[in-house]
Amino acid sequence: MAFAWVPPEEFHVEAYSGLVHSIERHVDPATYRKVVGRFATGVAIVTTRLGDVDHAMTVNSFTSVSLDPLLVLFCAEKVARFHDAVLESGTWGVSVLPASMEDASRFFAHRGRPLNGQLARWPHHRGESGVPLFDGAIATVECATTAVHDSGDHSIVVGEVSALDTPTDAAPLLYHEGRYKTV
Repeated sequence: MAFAWVPPEEFHVEAYSGLVHSIERHVDPATYRKVVGRFATGVAIVTTRLGDVDHAMTVNSFTSVSLDPLLVLFCAEKVARFHDAVLESGTWGVSVLPASMEDASRFFAHRGRPLNGQLARWPHHRGESGVPLFDGAIATVECATTAVHDSGDHSIVVGEVSALDTPTDAAPLLYHEGRYKTV
């Protein structure tokens, strides 16, 4: 496919989402999952507090965005309970997991777990913003949501960092090709 330069005065897009939907899909979803699974990622649990209920979800889509201001992002599936809770709350925490916390990662990745008391079996503390952060995490970040981008079946949640720490020095938990791994 060749691309031609278009002068800025002639360039106009009515709706980006319309452009995306006009592209024919020639990619098998199973092959797509296999390809993106080749990219090793860290594993984290994102938490929020809405009212008097703590919410948590395992993610491997956490990444830095900007140094000025300090911004990070994670992606949340729109059908997950956590999605609506974190958007309504506006504040959230990230606990980057060490290899020793694979069981916590599996628990918070499981759909349909009980909502109330789901953090009770996991040692945690409150961060400066009041969000739960996991004891034993190799890094923690607290954020306030600055933007939410609609992206297919997920939302990209961007937050400005309000606090961070590296409380433990341990090997990270990784996810690669559908399996937990470590270095």
